[in-house]
Amino acid sequence: MGKKGKRDKKGKGAEKTLAKMEKKVSRRAKQEEEDLEALIAEFQISDAKKTQVIESSCPTPSPRLNCSLCAHPERDELILFGGEYFNGQKTYLYNDLYIYHIRKNSWTKLDIPNPPPRRCAHQAAVVPTAGGQLWIFGGEFASPNGEQFYHYKDLWVLHLATRTWEQIKAPGGPSGRSGHRMVVCKRQLIIFGGFHESARDFIYYNDVYTFNLDSFTWSKLAPAGMGPAPRSGCQMTPTPEGNIIIYGGYSKQRIKKDVDKGILHTDMFLLKAEGAGKEEDRWSWSRLSPSGVKPTPRSGFSVAAAPNNRCLLFGGVHDEEDEESIEGNFFNDIYFYDIGKNRWFPAQLKGPKSEKRKRRRGRQAGAEAAGEEELQLPPPQGPLEIVKEVVAEDGTVMTIKQVIPGAAEDKDRSGSEEEEEEEEGGALGQPVEPCPRSSAMVAVKHGVLYVYGGMFEVGDRLVTLSDLHSIDLHRMEQWKVLLEMDPKTQEWLEESESDEEEEDDVEGAEGGEEEEESSEEESEDEEGEQQHPAVQPGENQAQYVARTEQYWLRLARSHMGPEAKDKKVLKVAHAMAKTFYEDPI
Repeated sequence: MGKKGKRDKKGKGAEKTLAKMEKKVSRRAKQEEEDLEALIAEFQISDAKKTQVIESSCPTPSPRLNCSLCAHPERDELILFGGEYFNGQKTYLYNDLYIYHIRKNSWTKLDIPNPPPRRCAHQAAVVPTAGGQLWIFGGEFASPNGEQFYHYKDLWVLHLATRTWEQIKAPGGPSGRSGHRMVVCKRQLIIFGGFHESARDFIYYNDVYTFNLDSFTWSKLAPAGMGPAPRSGCQMTPTPEGNIIIYGGYSKQRIKKDVDKGILHTDMFLLKAEGAGKEEDRWSWSRLSPSGVKPTPRSGFSVAAAPNNRCLLFGGVHDEEDEESIEGNFFNDIYFYDIGKNRWFPAQLKGPKSEKRKRRRGRQAGAEAAGEEELQLPPPQGPLEIVKEVVAEDGTVMTIKQVIPGAAEDKDRSGSEEEEEEEEGGALGQPVEPCPRSSAMVAVKHGVLYVYGGMFEVGDRLVTLSDLHSIDLHRMEQWKVLLEMDPKTQEWLEESESDEEEEDDVEGAEGGEEEEESSEEESEDEEGEQQHPAVQPGENQAQYVARTEQYWLRLARSHMGPEAKDKKVLKVAHAMAKTFYEDPI
């Protein structure tokens, strides 16, 4: 058998193995996803009470991970949606929408009726159609204890001009997943990879789907050639020619029962549209071998399109694993990939121009005073490390190290000049980089990169950030600190084996403290609205479920639709009733 035949046979075998694994994971995940459907349904019923659009000024969004951050296609705004927050004991999920106003350096919260359910690790992309649209696909919902997961396969669009959410129901789309990647390319949404996880099993994907933004139809691609191995969290970049570049990513491999090993991918692929648009359904994979200096191996990096036909990679983490623990090495560097030249290179900060002019004037004056004597220059300045201690509200001291690399002309710099720059530039002009982090949210608008949040670890504690930085990608002079992290937002509860916290699990999954306060304020305004049947004095759970069954059946049916099976509707209705009995909302 020739080499081609062997490759084809190997590829078909891998496809069969993947199909078997997907079926196995789907079967085991079905039960736990059905358990979470009742919780999601209850949240959607609560969201359905909102009937008007409300925009209000607000502080920086609460710390969160795995949300989406996109640049508005027409306005000087950034759009943040969803995400999750873990405080050491409980997981909070969000479906709120925030707008960052670039010129005002301020946030507003935008409440729009009938939003997508709470989620994280989804993907979002913007298109300029009809005043701008924000498209969202997939993601996951986690139980408050973080042990059960529901993976979405729904597609939503936010019409930015009319401020309305719309769910797009079209058959043939990807299976439920999170950690996938999605980009807009020539009037198509293109989705690659991701993973699906249950309590005991997981599966990673390397399939490719397209959604046509004109016909609203899904297509699964079958590219020729050997493509990337299954993975999540990779870099996915469209090219001006309508091709797709895939780099890096992360996956897990089960090496023995209950023991998994993480895999960092560092390979690079090109998904090419054959026929120059004449045969749009023909695609092929090929491996890329870029020149230059590639990023060091890492996961949790963030990616964005950059000026001059480039894309960029920011931050991430490299985990050192042994049998007993994992220790993460976090990054805050930037790498550029030049699409036309197929070359990687690390970003270098040049320093502010005003400071360069000061140094030049200083050198000229010194040379005139010294006459023919040679000007003595200080030795080259290496990287400067700034150590900052942040005290959280619970008293925990977190040490953040920020490294300032030596700029191109910084070897001529004196201490007095540094003081002048600090006095002149103020808080926004300090040449301080974002602290090393992974899973930051990034977006580029008018050639400026914005970095929001992310996370790093202090021992066993996970620190979720909510700061905002920016840097001009054309000038590459220095970072600007737009919004500092508020230590009061940092909460960490040590793990507890007690089940006392389970009583307010629903409250935890519903949202953070801000939502709890707002719900209390709104409760007075909702007295005239329909209320769930109250629990009678002395009534146990079984009696309550039996007495109110028809009410909850109607609610479940209205949410799930007429096509849902009666048995499943009954199960969801009972779960909703039990949830309300334990924690009336």
